[in-house]
Amino acid sequence: MTTVHQDKQGSILPTLHQSVLPEETLRLLAPHSGGRYIDGTVGGAGHTQLLLERSLPDGQVLGIDADEEALARARLLLPQEIASGRLQLLHGNFAQIEQDALSMAFAPVDGIVLDLGLSSDQLAGSARGFSFSVDGPLDMRFDTTEGQSAADLVNELDEADLANVLYRYGEERRSRAIARRIVLARRQAPITRTSQLAELIAKVVHGHPGGIHPATRTFQALRIAVNAELSNLELALPQAIRLLSSGGRLAVISFHSLEDRIVKQTFLAEERGCICPPEFPACVCGRAPRLRILTRHPVMASDEELARNPRSRSAKLRVAERI
Repeated sequence: MTTVHQDKQGSILPTLHQSVLPEETLRLLAPHSGGRYIDGTVGGAGHTQLLLERSLPDGQVLGIDADEEALARARLLLPQEIASGRLQLLHGNFAQIEQDALSMAFAPVDGIVLDLGLSSDQLAGSARGFSFSVDGPLDMRFDTTEGQSAADLVNELDEADLANVLYRYGEERRSRAIARRIVLARRQAPITRTSQLAELIAKVVHGHPGGIHPATRTFQALRIAVNAELSNLELALPQAIRLLSSGGRLAVISFHSLEDRIVKQTFLAEERGCICPPEFPACVCGRAPRLRILTRHPVMASDEELARNPRSRSAKLRVAERI
């Protein structure tokens, strides 16, 4: 599937974008003609495009993304769908998905997809510092118009708080040693580039042949913290469930255990309904189930997809249906 990204001069260039678990996601969402769907994480517009194709001739899609560049790519990719009114695009964070959908008079809906991973274009670009493999400013914000950057956190958090961020969001076992090395380094000069940070981490965490890069967990932790990814997911899921019509489906693709745990626990709680303590002989809360889980175990990439798209190796898809 073709998409576009910007080069260093800001020009729009073609690139190859591969959506993760595309067929599995669309099969479980089961879009149909006349349906209304939300892609809460447009990214490279892969799932957006598939939703439009599978809901021909008159299905509608609302695409939301915190990254303005992602929306710009979608506009270039899908001009006819926008002109026909089948696709509407909105700059926003899925943490406000209910408010955004209502503001666009786009509710209730038949399906919602949240792909929580970074797009290939974000990783390939150097302008915002998502990747340690290319040098760039240490930013990591999806929405560059608001919030603190990764450089702000690295240079301003005290040692204990910085170590806690790395351990909590990156599950980095050497978090204290990394935080200590960062604090020592920033006393000499601010840490503002991805290459600076990656080099510092490599002096503390020693990689192994065939293993992940020493900076992987630290970069993940900083990105999650900068974009409040876990708290935003916790906010988004109940809103998404409320937006679904009866029989509507919510699909979430996560890429690490912290995200997947939130999705799994939310789905289980919404399927159970009752929140009374287990020692109560009968339910007194009156809370009815709102979901039926369609994926008892997360759907993972096939060997064929792994060979085609190595980034899919950690993807987990969970889908539930509104009762």
